[in-house]
Amino acid sequence: MTSTVPPPGTRTAESSTLQAVLLDMDGTLVDTEGFWWDAEVEVFAQLGHRLDDSWRHVVVGGPMTRSAGFLIEATGARITLSELTVLLNDGFENRIARSLPLMPGAARLLAELSAHGVPTALVSASHRRIIDRVLLSLGAQNFTLTVAGDEVERTKPFPDPYLIAAAGLGADPTRCAVIEDTATGLAAAEAAGCHVVAVPSVAPIAPAAGRTVVRSLEQVDLPFLRGLMTEKR
Repeated sequence: MTSTVPPPGTRTAESSTLQAVLLDMDGTLVDTEGFWWDAEVEVFAQLGHRLDDSWRHVVVGGPMTRSAGFLIEATGARITLSELTVLLNDGFENRIARSLPLMPGAARLLAELSAHGVPTALVSASHRRIIDRVLLSLGAQNFTLTVAGDEVERTKPFPDPYLIAAAGLGADPTRCAVIEDTATGLAAAEAAGCHVVAVPSVAPIAPAAGRTVVRSLEQVDLPFLRGLMTEKR
């Protein structure tokens, strides 16, 4: 298969055009990473186990199968992965029903991308039932498509979700900007070949080649994202 990506130093106007923006959900657009941990703590307390706070960095940003599986193994809780998944989704959904705070700058950025007709995808490791509930606050009209963690064979940190999103938008992954908040999400986006903006939530993230780290979405706008396409990889 012949590569369509121009070699370094030969970028054309076409190859430096932003084709799509792909956004993570939890911790990136909505301030919910703490909600997931609170739900995990509550469920395991009901099972007679206390979670070590240091485990929070292990489970953040990952797919439900990985985080729930880790906690079952770490605690020795007598519960199946499928049973725990239902309990965690229920606990999380109960929390966002009471309050669903958006991250600073999220509403403004989504409105800007929509106003300029930029193809935009929501790419999350959360399950479809959770994404659809969150979309009531984020606005489904702000996204051309959405990709849920339980709808792909391999979710983050594999590149599959971002490759699927780019393909669904008819975009070249190397001309997509991804906004993520965790190392797991960054690994997926970078493996897909996308330009990545990291907005750290729970754990710090260091700058790297092809990765731009910012403090808040308030620092991100359409000119900023377009500018990523002209940076050397």
